[in-house]
Amino acid sequence: MRILISAFVLIGLATSVAAQNREESLADIRQQLSVLYVEVQRLNQELNTTGGAATNLAGTSVLDRLVAIEGEVQRLTSKTEELENRINRIVRDGTNRIGDLEFRLVELEGGDLSELGETTTLGGEDLEVITPAVPATPQTGGQMAVGEQGDFDRALAAYDAGDFQAAADQFQIFTETYTAGPLTGDAHYYRGQALTQLGLNTAAARAFLDSFSGSPESARAPDALLELGLSLERIGKGDQACLTLGEVSTRFPSSPASIQAENVRSTLGCL
Repeated sequence: MRILISAFVLIGLATSVAAQNREESLADIRQQLSVLYVEVQRLNQELNTTGGAATNLAGTSVLDRLVAIEGEVQRLTSKTEELENRINRIVRDGTNRIGDLEFRLVELEGGDLSELGETTTLGGEDLEVITPAVPATPQTGGQMAVGEQGDFDRALAAYDAGDFQAAADQFQIFTETYTAGPLTGDAHYYRGQALTQLGLNTAAARAFLDSFSGSPESARAPDALLELGLSLERIGKGDQACLTLGEVSTRFPSSPASIQAENVRSTLGCL
């Protein structure tokens, strides 16, 4: 496992990045954080009343007043739902962007990527995207939460249809919702595959690592470890790729993934 952690630590580190480029990258990150701050401030301003809320409930009869009240309740309900959906989208997008910025900052500063945990949701509360009614068990074929299979199938359908961005987004939401479900390892794996198709090989490597480390004894584990090695090779980390691919044969010698890993190692000239 130390080999895997060491490989992942080196995933995004460039071996010959000039100091000026590093400063520019940090400046970019600071700028993005400033943009996020402005967006949060803008949301905060929307919570302040404008002082213009005035509902005319006057009428010539009780029925008129009841009709006016009912219409106002419907209007406010619709507006509330619209704002709730908008805020949920902003929180989800902001949380994902902050997580990406944290990852990039650790890369640039030479920190330990394995120490990164899940990014805290903006506002400190989890979004109720999908509510599991039954606690999911670790990935050992245990009981699924209500809606888990359906959510997984929808994300997989997007992947099979070639809509890799939608698939990556849906699998991301799935893994955040069902953090220890029997399908979570597969969800990380297919998210990695979708990100690979999008050319996001560093993010894909992290997804494959999550898939393997979350369920190292599952049926998906050999393929996840193989894809992690291939992702390392794609981003130019040949030495780490060789070590990781060697782990496939060591841990899963009789798996089809082991045969492919050895073929790749031969192609790369691994020792």
